[in-house]
Amino acid sequence: MNFNTFYQEIAQNRLSHWLNTLPAQLTHWQKQELHGEFLQWQKTLDALPETKPSSINLQDGVIVGEKSDIKEGEYKRLENLLKKFKPWRKGPYHIHGLHIDTEWRSDFKWDRLLPHISSLKNKYVLDIGCGSGYHLWRMRGEGAEFVVGIDPTQLFFTQFNAIQHFVNDKQVHLLPLGVEQLPELHAFDSVFAMGVLYHRRSPIDFLYQLKSQLVKGGELVLETLVVDGDENTVLVPGERYAKMRNVWFLPSCDAMCAWLARCGFSNIRVVNTDVTALGEQRKTDWIDTESLEDFLDPDDQSKTIEGYPAPKRAIFIANK
Repeated sequence: MNFNTFYQEIAQNRLSHWLNTLPAQLTHWQKQELHGEFLQWQKTLDALPETKPSSINLQDGVIVGEKSDIKEGEYKRLENLLKKFKPWRKGPYHIHGLHIDTEWRSDFKWDRLLPHISSLKNKYVLDIGCGSGYHLWRMRGEGAEFVVGIDPTQLFFTQFNAIQHFVNDKQVHLLPLGVEQLPELHAFDSVFAMGVLYHRRSPIDFLYQLKSQLVKGGELVLETLVVDGDENTVLVPGERYAKMRNVWFLPSCDAMCAWLARCGFSNIRVVNTDVTALGEQRKTDWIDTESLEDFLDPDDQSKTIEGYPAPKRAIFIANK
């Protein structure tokens, strides 16, 4: 709940102009109606054991310490505490030998996009709709100088702070904000927006918001649900898509490229398309909810439960 460390960091770097608006926004956030379990989550955070990781590996995963770093009783306590933050959606995380087996294997997505993006070494990076922040750590592991994620979901904010408790890296931050709350910062070398566009009612406005966060020549990495078709093909689902209520626009790859060009991006390319597999999104002991298998037609897994094409994702890269 205390953002002073972030304020101190950006006061000394290229994001200092954000201090004109950010403190008031976060003060307002602190005063808003909180999730019914938020105060209990904060107590659980306070109860996490203080540890001294023997190593931190953010390049091959999010791997903090070894099991031997902590006592056996402390390991079981750690598992019990971290399970109080279920459901864990994005990951996985390895904390002192404890495997947080998240619903999504977000490392699969990272492995798909990493060969295609510009080097993150010494870069300022923004991840919009970052969830619990798994990819923030991987960006830092690739040498990013300063990494900021935004996501308004209070549970994700709490989960990030649980991992931050053990990593303790002042160059990686998650702010509980939505993209519509960002001023035009024009400050990041790379902006990631993965799994967000189809949740926005106005995808073109969203693309302009992303563009306004980048420095000139900066790189956008955008991943979204797509459908097959030409540049005029866009699926607008009914009330639900794969049981999700807030899905608005699923463009074809050609349509998505046309949208990016219309917004003034250049060097636009599709670097990967991939049908989401049951091994990438699935039920685990770390979630208490349905997952991909429940969202698909049990008689035809090429379709969602509503009869739409099953989730297919594409990664786009473009420059400002």
